[in-house]
Parts: sequence; structure tokens; C-alpha cells
Amino acid sequence: MKKRMISRIAAAVLAAGLLTLTACSGGASSAGAADASSSAAQGAASAEDAAEAGDLLARIQARGELIVATEGTWAPFTYHDENDELVGYDVEVARLVAEKLGVTATFVEGEFDGLLAGVEGGRYDMVANGVNVTPERAEAYSFSDPYLYDSTVVIVRDDYDEIRSMEDLAGKTTGNTITSTYAILAESYGATTQGVDDFAQTIELLEAGRIDATLNSSVTYSYFMSQQPDAAIKVACSDDPQQLALAMPKSDDAATLVEAVNQALAELRDSGELAALSEQYFGTDLTSAG
Repeated sequence: MKKRMISRIAAAVLAAGLLTLTACSGGASSAGAADASSSAAQGAASAEDAAEAGDLLARIQARGELIVATEGTWAPFTYHDENDELVGYDVEVARLVAEKLGVTATFVEGEFDGLLAGVEGGRYDMVANGVNVTPERAEAYSFSDPYLYDSTVVIVRDDYDEIRSMEDLAGKTTGNTITSTYAILAESYGATTQGVDDFAQTIELLEAGRIDATLNSSVTYSYFMSQQPDAAIKVACSDDPQQLALAMPKSDDAATLVEAVNQALAELRDSGELAALSEQYFGTDLTSAG
């Protein structure tokens, strides 16, 4: 009787021990899964934190989009076609560059005077809008390598003969967006600039005789005349070719973005895609200085 009792107690103890071991084993598996899940979550959070703490290119690639500022009213650089789709040389270049970076280009349209300020304020990653590179702008913004070369022309009414050279701008009134290089150039020759919103408004003021002239892109003028051949305007004179580039923030964390954009532009130039876009929108290849 006593032996049977001992045997039953031993069996009970053994069973309890087995249950305890099983419970511990199950607890270890659950803890391991929890640890793995926690590690994965921490890893994801770390990757997100790294992107947030990293440079501008890392943040752009983390969110999957390049925020590009453009006017959308300056043909053939950036404008809306008959289907109201945003198109133009700069628009297509920005899309191809974004593709090279592994992201999608998201366009934000606005008046030119606010585009560069938006990049400086961190609202946009880039301006794609035929931006002329100047020493003053280079102090405030980072620029890509030039992707287009264009001359500045002085446009006047076709019956106006008081301007035959850049020096003749002295004392005249020109119409341009205030922060454009065209306004700065006109004022450097002694002209007074009347602010406008876009090229269309400028031509209206010119034809109405409210301004004497306007400075703008030679290809913009050519494109406008191809669309409006009866416009009563002409080119009075022109300036030397200007370098056009993509504008980006002037900050330490934008350096890798500028480098990546330049690499993308080099690939597009080598593949002939830049030249093809120039032929498509300007009727000639303006992608080299020569």
C-alpha cells in the first residue's frame, strides 16, 4: 500500500514537471516570436528614422516622390496642352530625372516669383522652369549641370524702333516677373520693370502700348509666334546665350540630390533623350553650348 502511494506521488510529480517544462517551452517560443516581431518593428522604425534624419535624397526616395515646382504657363518649357495635361520640355526632363532617382515627379504649379522661394523654404525639392543660372542665384540655390542653352531676346511692338540694342533699354519700361533674370538684365541696362504674372499678360501689355518692351527666351518667342503668327510684335535685339538648369535647395543635406540629378542628366544626354526632347519642343537641339 505504501509502495503504491509512493509510486502515485512520483507519477504526479513527474507529470507536473512535464507540464512545467511544456509551459516553459511554450513561453520561450512566444517570447521568441514577440522578440522577432519587436525587432522587425524596431528595424522598420529605424529605417524610417534614418530616412528622416538622412539627407534630402534619402527623404525623397523614402516617400517615393520628387516635388517639382513649375509655372505651367510658359510654353514650350512648361504649359498645358489641349487636353489640359501639364507638358513641356522642363516637365518631361523632370519626369525622366525622377524616374532615374526611382521615384515619381509630383508637380506643384505657381507663379514664378514664388517657385524659388518655395525651394528655399523647403516646400519643393526642385524648380523645373527654365531657370537661368546667375552668380547671385548660385549663392542662394544649388543648381544642376546646365541642360539647355537659350538666348534672351528683347521683344517690342512691330512698329516700335526706339530699341535696337541692349543699351537702348535705358529709360524704357519693360514687363517681366520681378524676380526673373530678364527683369534683372533689363534693369542693369537702365530700364524700369513693371511686374507681370506670366508671358501672356506681358504680350497683352506690350500690344496695348503700356510697356515699351519685354525680355524673354528666344525659344519662347519663336513658339509664341508659331502659335500666334499675326501677333504685332518683333525681336529688337538679343543677348548672349544663358545656361538653364534645375534649381534645388542650398544646404548640406542636398549635396547627394544634386549629384544624383547630375548623374541622371548625364545619362539622358548620353542616351540622346535630352536632345530628342529639345527637338520635340523647340525644333532644334539646344542642349549644348556650341
